[in-house]
Amino acid sequence: MENGERRDAMASCTPLSFDRRPFSYRLLHVDAHGSARRGVLSTPHGDVQMPAFMPVGTLASVKGLEIDQLRATGAQMVLSNTYHLALRPGESVVAHFGGLHRFMGWSGPMLTDSGGFQLFSLAHRTEVTEQQAVFRSHIDGRLVALSPERAVAIQEQLGADVAMVLDHVVGLPNRPEVVRDAAERSIRWAQRCQQAATRTDQTLFAIVQGGLDPDLRVECARQLRAMDFRGYAIGGLSVGEEPAEMYRMLEVTVPELPSDRPRYLMGVGRPIDLLEGVRRGVDLFDCVMPTRNGRNAMAFTDSGSLRLRNAQYEKDERPLQEDCPCAACRRSRGYLRHLFMTGEMLGPILLSIHNLTYYQRLLADARTAIEADRFEEFRLEKMRGWGCGGGG
Repeated sequence: MENGERRDAMASCTPLSFDRRPFSYRLLHVDAHGSARRGVLSTPHGDVQMPAFMPVGTLASVKGLEIDQLRATGAQMVLSNTYHLALRPGESVVAHFGGLHRFMGWSGPMLTDSGGFQLFSLAHRTEVTEQQAVFRSHIDGRLVALSPERAVAIQEQLGADVAMVLDHVVGLPNRPEVVRDAAERSIRWAQRCQQAATRTDQTLFAIVQGGLDPDLRVECARQLRAMDFRGYAIGGLSVGEEPAEMYRMLEVTVPELPSDRPRYLMGVGRPIDLLEGVRRGVDLFDCVMPTRNGRNAMAFTDSGSLRLRNAQYEKDERPLQEDCPCAACRRSRGYLRHLFMTGEMLGPILLSIHNLTYYQRLLADARTAIEADRFEEFRLEKMRGWGCGGGG
């Protein structure tokens, strides 16, 4: 990454005052040798240089990291979870504090998912009807109803820049009739969300469903595109299918989405998945993997993943990544291993910082490569370092 690009990435997450700038997406460049895109998403809380990765702050906190530490990773935009925040502390409490930005102290752009993923992850606790989904709370067992209108109302009180429509996510692989029923319901729910939205300083993204059926994915994308949303997500992937199947669905879905709107692949994923998504024209990603793996002693590097509990790192004096500027890389692998082996809480914090920094630098470098029309060369270089093949 060039110094100017790194300064640009860091500047974009500097604290910004709320200035009510209009929501917009600007496509700056498409790599001359493929579909990788370089763009800018403008929100009321600042710009996001794309392609971009959002750290996941499910409960208005990226686990273990203070806001200044999160900014230092290069993060531009953060995701929080509608379902979980509605349970604790409740959207009215967040609204009392002035919305999510003020509640958690993050002044940059934010996105809230709708709770649709919980229809998959909490399926054993959920009943779905045409009107709504009814969850049994994983906290105290009480029933919680979530309709498209309710999902929008909660997100309007949370006050993120981008809200997501409520969709129906099912696991994969699955029976064709189950996948079609969920996709068609997702389209109807998207329209209800659009009709329920009232905030002018918050925009709504639609979510394309359709499982592993290419025709259904195209059909869903076209119907949602006709509704003229300000952004489009590809959902219902990374829920049990093989990576190659996910890439195949991206190849049929992304071309059906408007080129002048941001494209968001939800819940994905590994560094290789980010580059494969960018390769196919995706702009935005989120995943718990960098922080979850960090809490479990796994570090991402250009040479592949390091499992620091392994004895081979006990006396290893090297940093995790030679050129990484993060706090973890000012220590040795041996010291970081020691923190995990002794149960010191600093270990998960430092590895979470490193992994998020790695993801942010990976996409900042991808942006630079796209601008130079050399993204494919960049992707193959990273794949070789990770010990992967050329990809799908």
